[in-house]
Amino acid sequence: MSFKKVFTIIILLLGTNICAQVMSGSSSRDSLFFYRNLAENKSLNLDERIKNVKKAIRFANESKQDTSILKTKRLLVTLYLNKIARNEMEVDPLYKLNHENLILAKKVKDTVALGHISKVLAYYHKEIYQTDSAYHYYYNASKYFGSQNMINEQADAIYYMADIQFEERDYVGAENTAVEAIKLFEEMPQSEFTLENLWGLYNLIAISADELKLYDKAIEYHYKALSYSDKMKDNYLYTLYSNSNIALIYKELNQYDKALKIYQNLFENKVLLMEAINNYALILGDYAHLKHLMGNYPDSEIKSMLYEAYKLGDSINDKTSIMSVSLNASEYYLDKKELDSAMFFSNIAYNLGKKSSTNDVILNALKLKSKIDTTDRSEVYLNEYIKLNDSLVNKERAIRNKFARIELETDQLELKNQQITRERMWLLILSGGLLVTLILLYIIISQRAKNKELKLVQQQQEANEEIYNLMLSQQDKIDEARSIEKKRISEELHDGILGRLFGTRLSLDSLNLSTTDEAIKTREGYIVELKNIEQEIRKVSHELNTDFVSGSGYEDIISTLVETQSKAYGFKNDISIEGDIVWEDIPNKTKIHIYRIIQESLQNIYKHANATHVEISFKLKNNVICLFITDNGSGFDVNKAKKGIGIKNMHSRVKEIHGELEITSEKDVGTSILIKIPI
Repeated sequence: MSFKKVFTIIILLLGTNICAQVMSGSSSRDSLFFYRNLAENKSLNLDERIKNVKKAIRFANESKQDTSILKTKRLLVTLYLNKIARNEMEVDPLYKLNHENLILAKKVKDTVALGHISKVLAYYHKEIYQTDSAYHYYYNASKYFGSQNMINEQADAIYYMADIQFEERDYVGAENTAVEAIKLFEEMPQSEFTLENLWGLYNLIAISADELKLYDKAIEYHYKALSYSDKMKDNYLYTLYSNSNIALIYKELNQYDKALKIYQNLFENKVLLMEAINNYALILGDYAHLKHLMGNYPDSEIKSMLYEAYKLGDSINDKTSIMSVSLNASEYYLDKKELDSAMFFSNIAYNLGKKSSTNDVILNALKLKSKIDTTDRSEVYLNEYIKLNDSLVNKERAIRNKFARIELETDQLELKNQQITRERMWLLILSGGLLVTLILLYIIISQRAKNKELKLVQQQQEANEEIYNLMLSQQDKIDEARSIEKKRISEELHDGILGRLFGTRLSLDSLNLSTTDEAIKTREGYIVELKNIEQEIRKVSHELNTDFVSGSGYEDIISTLVETQSKAYGFKNDISIEGDIVWEDIPNKTKIHIYRIIQESLQNIYKHANATHVEISFKLKNNVICLFITDNGSGFDVNKAKKGIGIKNMHSRVKEIHGELEITSEKDVGTSILIKIPI
């Protein structure tokens, strides 16, 4: 027998607070708090509060803060429970809403919320008669509360578990679970709340013992329950229940005098007893049945009591009291051989028992009907009784196993989850270690590659410097050869041509005064000599113009490169270098890269362009050297060529000297390369 009320869940829900995280957006946060405060305002009616909390949920969802969403949705659950307690709505909305809350609570790891949500889900399943699911969620709730040392809530959840076991006729399991709850309630400070629960638990154990025919144990626990109800301020109903149950046990033990004494004490205050009509009808029917069993009371008195009890139960449509009184009346009329009346009342009890699935009533009604009916129907009733009784025995056994299995499976699932959590933790640790190892290996390999690359760059730079030094050395040799050649020509002019000129001049001077034919002839010879000297001077001058290259240094190196490559590759060239460029101020690195770019370009022209003419020019514009390389070759697709190693090398070199590279090409027209190099 359970006397738990929905308001217990509501009070516990209202007593739980979940800290909300700071929400993004001040307006949304303010709106959330505003509507949630309105929803918590008890001066408003429930419908208005529900409207406000739904608005608050919308703003909570916008915030994407799981703790705020969970707190607001749990407030909606509390308001729904209030409406359900007032019979203003069904329990259906609780299912989806609480499963959403369950997911959120697991996500934010809010164990307290998980406990309360599980408890509401258990209540929902109990209301729709899914007792195994209800038991499962109450068991989960007890575990969650126990982990947080919330003894009050844990004990309450276990009490509900015992209540479900009792209703499912698992009396042994109900007793064991109730004892577990009693231990927790006895740890709490004594209050009306703990006294009420302790009375209820001992009352449940006593009734379970009664169902198991352990009458002495049942009486013992009923008196234990009375010891707690005696300490309550408003204890009349609790005392009434315990005493009436004790009287029923004495009646079953045929200790009628003890039972009679209890009923007489109860009916001394009939006015107070009638304040609860349903209880009064039940007790009055049992009292009438006791008087019938004792056999020393007039039939008129017993019939009057049974009639009054039935009429009262029927007036308030209390199925429990009607079934109980009907069974008592049927047994009375059976003993009095008034079989029609006996069958009438047994049919009432049987039909109501069928509608409400009250198996104890159905069994008792079938047993009576088998005794009342003197026809072949008696055997039918008896067979139905045996079949139902056997099925109930099997069901009780299955239920006992089911509840044990639920606890076992839940514990196994919890252990499995813990194992999975540990495995995930180790997996994360191993993954983290492996990741760190891979990162370190990557760093080491990358560093080695970078060091190798730097070494190659350094070697390349040293090679470039060496090449440039060789070019400078070669140029020095060229300059030295020019100096020697100039000296040779100077000596030849001085010693040869000038000497001859000087001799000829002296001879002509001596002949200027003579007019003889011989002098004239001699003079003509000297004139011819002067012409020969003139030709020799022209020859020396021509040699000087041919061997001497205008300018000096880097320009000569580039000119020599172009001339040499053009001659080797078989195309003509035009090279132009503006004199404004001061090559001595240009870094060696830049000059080497320019040299290499021209070399690479000429090689590419030879390999791919089939050109017959190449133009190369250097211009200085706004401190930027502009190098133009143009050919009249076959051209190519610039986009495709970007992937070629030659173009990549050119891009790389230009990038090294912080320059820009532009390539334009047209098929069968030629290719133009513009390189801009800042100085």
